Amino acid sequence: MQTTLALPDAEQQAKVVETLDDLPEPESIDDLSGLFSSGTPIVTTLSPILQEQWFISTVNPAAPLIKMPGLWLKPGFRLVSYLYRSAEGSGVGVVWAVPEEFGTTAQLEKAVKEKHNIAQVPRPEGALGHVMEAIEGDRSAASFVLASILRRELQELGVLGDRRNWAYHHLIEGIPAKYNWQWRTEIPKDLSPKVRLYPDGHAAVELFSCRISGTKTLYRHLDRYPPDSYKPDSLDKMLAVEQVG
Repeated sequence: MQTTLALPDAEQQAKVVETLDDLPEPESIDDLSGLFSSGTPIVTTLSPILQEQWFISTVNPAAPLIKMPGLWLKPGFRLVSYLYRSAEGSGVGVVWAVPEEFGTTAQLEKAVKEKHNIAQVPRPEGALGHVMEAIEGDRSAASFVLASILRRELQELGVLGDRRNWAYHHLIEGIPAKYNWQWRTEIPKDLSPKVRLYPDGHAAVELFSCRISGTKTLYRHLDRYPPDSYKPDSLDKMLAVEQVG
């Protein structure tokens, strides 16, 4: 089983703001919301040999970076992924950034030996602590927005069934009017995506999404980036739920 990531030709332009409370509404974030898609249909059957165990994925998780302006993979590194598939059709995945010398098939296979339990996540030798530590960029506003989405997509690469989360989130730039909302916080005035670049090199990204699976739910996603990395501190906060009945 394999899942691939693909990017459309359209590029989303992020806007720089002085404060996260002061940003003109963008024309559209439709392309941003659809940056990643399944390039290959998900195969629902596997050889019994590959069921109930971890195996190396043939997918290149770094492929989207080819069409992501302002972001790139650090020289000397590659991204690799492992998948786990159960006989019932559920599954999980994990993506690691490894030095190229540890990215050979022989090296990667060492990590899956004796890993027959879904909780025993394989970690190849030399892997960085977080996949985003292998990402570099031009520190532009657009690069931070793309990094925020890339991280969430990589985190869920290969996940199936009820273990999926981000796959059910649609980025929004306004409150969906066709639902009645029960707000858990103060109603935000502006749901457009925002980026703030600080003089010391820090950056912050604010995005909003609607989770469409089950009870509709609105979320605020806040990522704060240090001056020397694209690995953020993230906060995903529920804002409102659909009022049914």
